[in-house]
Amino acid sequence: MKCCLVLCILAVCPGVLSFQICSFNAKCLGPSKAAKSRVMGIIVKIVSRCDICLIMEVRDTKGKVTESLVEELNRFDRTHKYSYIASKRLGHSHYKEQYVFVYRSDSVMIIDSYQYEDNKNGNPDVFARGPFSTWFHSPRTAIKDFVLIGLHTAPDSAAQEMEELYKVFLEVRKKWGIEDVMLLGDLNAGRSYVSHSDWETIRLRTDPSFHWLIGDEEDTTISKSTHCAYDRMIAHGSKFHSTIVPGSAKAFHFQVEFGLSEDEAGAVSEHYPVEVEIKVERDTHSEL
Repeated sequence: MKCCLVLCILAVCPGVLSFQICSFNAKCLGPSKAAKSRVMGIIVKIVSRCDICLIMEVRDTKGKVTESLVEELNRFDRTHKYSYIASKRLGHSHYKEQYVFVYRSDSVMIIDSYQYEDNKNGNPDVFARGPFSTWFHSPRTAIKDFVLIGLHTAPDSAAQEMEELYKVFLEVRKKWGIEDVMLLGDLNAGRSYVSHSDWETIRLRTDPSFHWLIGDEEDTTISKSTHCAYDRMIAHGSKFHSTIVPGSAKAFHFQVEFGLSEDEAGAVSEHYPVEVEIKVERDTHSEL
């Protein structure tokens, strides 16, 4: 799928050296949740911190919720222009989700996107929701072209889906000829969902060319009763890895940032967003 973008002038002011990629499981983001203005206001604040944000668990048959979210973003943050690209609705039952990449169209553009197809070549489908890949170009960042592959695994098949994600990476790399790829999303990569023996067979983990930016010790869950690194960001490509700001990969604890109780935060999501900063070139004047 090709995306046509209107040409615009991008001027990056000296000293503004932040470009943030985020991943957020927004917990059943559909019409009923969208009707809760306080909850949506917090989601808008969360997403407005990011140049690109992968949003998962979007349950919106008509696309109105995503459109409304982007409209609110553009009202809330008038210093940027926000747009989005969404996957098709994914799932094997009546319960279906979409991946949505919300991005600042004055900072980054989409070159292409790719929805991984189920049951390829007669092979049984491993994914509960096939990964969604998007090729981005940014004149602002030290790395100009990179691919983000989003995935939300099913807990009971998290290990198998992460191993299959390696094959998706190979396919996307061959398709677009790009080494600089980040795999991100709610991988359920923790607790009892992935055993020690599972980790030993997951090539995304054993292949040293993949850098796990969100470590096993990170807590990406709201509940005080859990401490799990479910949500991950994994970078591939020496250039991509070298442009990541050291120490910037972390969970964003919006509960603390916005002064919310655990119940209030839980109404937004059971997950904290995870994020990482990419180095930006100084005094860049580029045309999108």
